[in-house]
Amino acid sequence: MYANQLETYRSVQKATMSDREIEACVLTKAAHKLKYCQDNWDADTREATLDEALKFNQLMWSIFQGELLKPDNPMPKKLREDILSLSAFIDKRIFDIMAYPAPEKLAVIININLNLAAGLRGSPQ
Repeated sequence: MYANQLETYRSVQKATMSDREIEACVLTKAAHKLKYCQDNWDADTREATLDEALKFNQLMWSIFQGELLKPDNPMPKKLREDILSLSAFIDKRIFDIMAYPAPEKLAVIININLNLAAGLRGSPQ
C-alpha cells in the first residue's frame, strides 16, 4: 500500500529536481552504498553487496564521463578535464577494490562522492 505512494512521491520529486540536485542525490546514494559495505564488511552478504555498490559507482561515473565528453557540455573545459581525471582515478580504485577487496579502500571513493554532492548542492559536507 505505502510502496505505491512512496514511488509516486519519488517520481514527483525527480520531476521537480534540477540536474545538479539529481547528480548530488546519485553521488550520495553511491557513497551510502559503499559506506554500508564498509560498515558491514564481515556480513555474509558482503561479496554481493560490495559487487552491487561498486557496479553502481562504476555506472554512475561512466555516465558522468560520457556527459563530460559531449562537445555541447556547458561546463568550463578545465573543470571538465579535472572531473575526468578524477573519474579515471575512481575507475582505477574500483578495479583495485574488485581485485583486492579491503574496507579502507572504500573511504576515498565515499569521500569524493560526498564532497562532490555537497559542492553540487552548494553546501559544505
